[in-house]
Amino acid sequence: MPDNMFDIVVVGGGHAGIEAALAGARLGARTALITHDPREIGRMPCNPAIGGLGKGQLVREIDVLGGEMGRAIDATGIQFRILNRKKGPAVQSPRAQADKHRYQDYMVQAVHAQPQLTVIAGDVAGLDVVASGGGSRFAAVLLGDGRRVRGARCVLCTGTFLQGLMHVGERRTVGGREGAASAQGLSGSLRDYGFALRRLKTGTPPRLRRGSIDFSRLAEQPGDEPPTPFSFRTGCFTPQQVPCWLAYTNARTHDLIGAALDRSPLYGGVIEGLGPRYCPSIEVKVVRFADKQRHLLFLEPEGRDTDEIYVNGLSTSLPADVQEKMVRSVEGLERAELVRYGYAVEYDSVPSWQIRPSLETKPVAGLYLAGQILGTSGYEEAAAQGFVAGINAVRSLDGRPALTIGRDEAYLGVLVDDLVTKEIDEPYRMFTSRAEHRLHLRCDNAEERLTGLACELGILPAQAVAVLQARREFVAALGAALRRATVTDPARSLRLPADVWLRHPHAQLADLGGTASVDGDYINTLNRESAKLLAVTGSPRHAAAAIAQVESSLRYGGYILKHNKLLRNQAHLRNLDLPADLDYLAIGALSHEAREKLARVRPATLSQAGRIDGVRAGDLAVLAVVVRRHRAAAAGEAGDG
Repeated sequence: MPDNMFDIVVVGGGHAGIEAALAGARLGARTALITHDPREIGRMPCNPAIGGLGKGQLVREIDVLGGEMGRAIDATGIQFRILNRKKGPAVQSPRAQADKHRYQDYMVQAVHAQPQLTVIAGDVAGLDVVASGGGSRFAAVLLGDGRRVRGARCVLCTGTFLQGLMHVGERRTVGGREGAASAQGLSGSLRDYGFALRRLKTGTPPRLRRGSIDFSRLAEQPGDEPPTPFSFRTGCFTPQQVPCWLAYTNARTHDLIGAALDRSPLYGGVIEGLGPRYCPSIEVKVVRFADKQRHLLFLEPEGRDTDEIYVNGLSTSLPADVQEKMVRSVEGLERAELVRYGYAVEYDSVPSWQIRPSLETKPVAGLYLAGQILGTSGYEEAAAQGFVAGINAVRSLDGRPALTIGRDEAYLGVLVDDLVTKEIDEPYRMFTSRAEHRLHLRCDNAEERLTGLACELGILPAQAVAVLQARREFVAALGAALRRATVTDPARSLRLPADVWLRHPHAQLADLGGTASVDGDYINTLNRESAKLLAVTGSPRHAAAAIAQVESSLRYGGYILKHNKLLRNQAHLRNLDLPADLDYLAIGALSHEAREKLARVRPATLSQAGRIDGVRAGDLAVLAVVVRRHRAAAAGEAGDG
């Protein structure tokens, strides 16, 4: 813009930065996206895949609210699968392998075509912060070439670039990822403005040349037929899928790794940062699980037109010569050629106790963080945070309250609440096990759960909102008809209310009107509502997905009610607010660890306090007593007045 002044300045063109910038611009804010190289927007430096357990739910949720990741993977995916199909719908999640180059091209085009969004090529050297109301407030981003990009708000989405350092054996290279420089000055700028930083680590495996692999000795893993898209806005969906393959390490592989541990930067004390516990390097797996005879590897193509194969499960920072021997010890990979070596990367991140639930920082007002700078791992977690940070940055411009999503409403709520209340000392990864409401927070009902919020946010175009509303009406009408209906099932000698009948293991809605008869108006309702939904969406897929959602909701309705009752018994914890000025360090009955962490995080409720690592049940009991006394004292003072 001529005056170089924006409403929102987003730093970083990765998955967090994309969603933050698009959300800001789509809400009408004048937005700038600053990135090293505008051609690298949306690059997938690690596994070119989207989704997974818990992660797929996040992608579905931001899609319903107006994010871009779901549409991007539907347009560029080369294999689609629903994970955990043999388990209940609460823990099923979509995952797709992407064509990484086409995914990147899609995101570059989406960002450059977005009105109100300006892309600026440049390296960020620091921040300019001014005094404001007794504190500090963001004023501008300083680029390495001397330019100054002013903004009312800023979202930092720096990924692994803050003081990034890559490791391959004894060789160390400054950089945030292969082929890209690191951000050297920004960490110092953050420290100057009162931020504490810590080091984290992540890694990537080697890539192999497709033509050098003997696939006849590997197990093929095809995609689902028919495939399931991520985005509710995706219409006709018939991607040409490609297979992945399964391989295994063996005793020789493990011996080679064990013999080279003295050359590993991870075990030699060179790497300071902690890596992800749930996605460890192969060195860590071999040491930690010494009793395991083999480890599973997934060989995943990086695209239709590329010769590179990603070896999922073989993340490593061992020396190049060891990596070659290690790979070639695996059956089917004896003649494999390494196109690129695996490496570990260390980077600075901001401990989350310095962040508000809005993702705004406490030391500097108007500055928001999202992605790996906040200690998370994964494209999906980054995109979700970027989306939330972008929305809240815009909402703060005119004094509107921050977007708040409860843990019982979405995985988005679980993610943000965990980030701002837990002491995160390793890269955070989303799992279904982190959500206590996971029976309700399913992939199949993301549209129903979040339609109201999507309408309130106003990011989606009118046609997309119409689809959400039509689907919600379909689900409500069909569910009501089933609750009124009675099913006669001769095969099982049953005559039961339809919602009770569905709780039997082999009962399916597809049987109604066929092997099982149903009275009432269910069939008429199904036909009528299906026609209405088809008229709005243009695709029969929406009706099929909504029917599956209704079936799951009724089948597991009893479990959900019991679980919700259990959680309601703990409701007093959620409702008990903690005073903002409570002096935790002075409460001697608390453990030393609890005092330190409570004083640093300053949770808003007793429930949040209970989710902080190191705060025990006894500490919560002490806090409950202290808060009641605090309230009684405040009430007494008010009465005296």
